[in-house]
Amino acid sequence: MCATPALVENPLVTRDLNGLVLRLTLSNPPANALSIAMMEALSAALELARTDDAVRVIVIAAAGKVFCAGHDLKELTAHRGDEDRGRSFFDKTMRMCSELMQMIVTHPKPVIAEVDGLATAAGCQLVASCDLAICTDTSGFCTPGVNIGLFCSTPMVALSRNVHRKQAMEMLLTGETIDASTAREFGLVNRIVPKEYLGQVVQKYAETIAAKSPLVLKTGKEAFYRQAEMSLQEAYDYCAEVMVGNMLYRDAEEGIGAFLDKRKAHWTGE
Repeated sequence: MCATPALVENPLVTRDLNGLVLRLTLSNPPANALSIAMMEALSAALELARTDDAVRVIVIAAAGKVFCAGHDLKELTAHRGDEDRGRSFFDKTMRMCSELMQMIVTHPKPVIAEVDGLATAAGCQLVASCDLAICTDTSGFCTPGVNIGLFCSTPMVALSRNVHRKQAMEMLLTGETIDASTAREFGLVNRIVPKEYLGQVVQKYAETIAAKSPLVLKTGKEAFYRQAEMSLQEAYDYCAEVMVGNMLYRDAEEGIGAFLDKRKAHWTGE
């Protein structure tokens, strides 16, 4: 796998390639906060994986008892003494975070959140931005900004696109932590597993996805998010075009042929 030494050795986000699955671990406990440095490290790792053919699926995990506590409030507060009362730094932080979340959604590789612990504020936003999320039965999720006079407006973007509106508003208005079972009921996570099996289950999910055609995964993920913002007719028109294009892929020809011949398909990514 090609990578620059600086990215491989970055202590904030560790990288581990297991087969076709790349695990990116937030490694700054206890909070694993999305400081400028953490967001830069995670963005760089995601960008590197974008064109790495050795990577088919990405897992975002975290070290310690907290998955991610959101923005680094101490870092933000330190800039209140700036001439503009921190406005420039606040703007930089929020824009960088928004770009990071969009990078995950638009990434050509599926991204799975592996959550063991608390995901709060922008940390909850990170979970919601991933394509899939699997958590332990002791994990918790919240958007508590309202409790400290800072409504979780940017986390709201990802949250409201993954759970029902009233449930999203419940989290945003109360700031209370929901448990893993409630998060699954809300649609924030896919599966809940015991702590000792989390890594194993996530790896199995990732390997199952990684066995598919990388070109088809890229096409399908992009189409999923694009059609979700369209009207019904627009979505059908758009997805019909996507299906026609997909049918012309060599991988579709191979996959359908393999199914009819009762043999294993061999993907070329074409």
